[in-house]
Amino acid sequence: MNSIFRSILRLMLHPLFSGIVEMPGRSHSGSLPSLSGVERTLQERLQEHVRVLSVKIGDRSLKRPEALEQAACYIEDCFAAYGYKFERQNFMLDQYSLRNIEVVLPGTKRPDEIIVIGAHYDTVPGTPGADDNASAVAALLALAQSFAGKPLERTIRFVAFTNEETYDYERMGSYVYAERCRKNGDNIIGMFSLEMLGVYSDEEGSQRYPFPFSIFYPSKGNFIAFVGNPASAQFLRKSVAAFRSECRFPSEGCNAPDWVADANRSDHFPFWKFNYPGVMVTDTSNFRYKLYHTTDDTIDKLDFERMARVVAGLERTMKVLARS
Repeated sequence: MNSIFRSILRLMLHPLFSGIVEMPGRSHSGSLPSLSGVERTLQERLQEHVRVLSVKIGDRSLKRPEALEQAACYIEDCFAAYGYKFERQNFMLDQYSLRNIEVVLPGTKRPDEIIVIGAHYDTVPGTPGADDNASAVAALLALAQSFAGKPLERTIRFVAFTNEETYDYERMGSYVYAERCRKNGDNIIGMFSLEMLGVYSDEEGSQRYPFPFSIFYPSKGNFIAFVGNPASAQFLRKSVAAFRSECRFPSEGCNAPDWVADANRSDHFPFWKFNYPGVMVTDTSNFRYKLYHTTDDTIDKLDFERMARVVAGLERTMKVLARS
């Protein structure tokens, strides 16, 4: 599509899509600043977590329940090493005993207002799942470590979910978790689903979208995306605004209407089903990464420098949201 035709289409469709694509603040453009010493250390931590999960353990699916158990134990060991007391949420799926793993950082002023940060640790059978989803579990662990012993005004829950890679959302660990939260009357003011955070490209045409989203969003896959739904619009916009004010890294937001089925594909979706605001933070999965759900989703495909920038930006974003 040539640039003139694209510009014309954008002008024609803008009135219909402005509420979907327009976000507060401005996405960073141009060169990226040098990594700080803290960010370089973060980069090393992220790489080590991904190495353990995707190389040492590998396929973390119900086809290899012993490996899924290994991954769960690794996450629990990390949480414990950071000083948290983890809680297991056990449930049965067919003949398998599965679990979500949660740690809580209680709020100092508004402890009943909760922000959930979650990522799934299982994979599609037969895949090492470096980007999907070891990258996001690494981010979850790094964020939990950064906040350990440093409570914020609102309560933060860090949750590792199991069984996201299923065709039935009611069998997802995040559904089991969100359902329990609703039954308990938990006041979750927002949930972040970390979903594939490690793949970036400055190559023209490296980013794809279903039409007509290609009219509004960049064609280079060098950004991080925040995806919400209309019921989560306020939380989505606050999140994007905070990230853009705190992090010099390209970012895009999408307030996806219900007819955008691809917006439902992660652990935020069960929270939507139980009427909680939820936002997926993602490198956009198969719309950028051609090796998604393949045996070639390996650690060497990930850009840990840019991933560290994103996770550092998310840490600062959480600080803003937990006090605003």
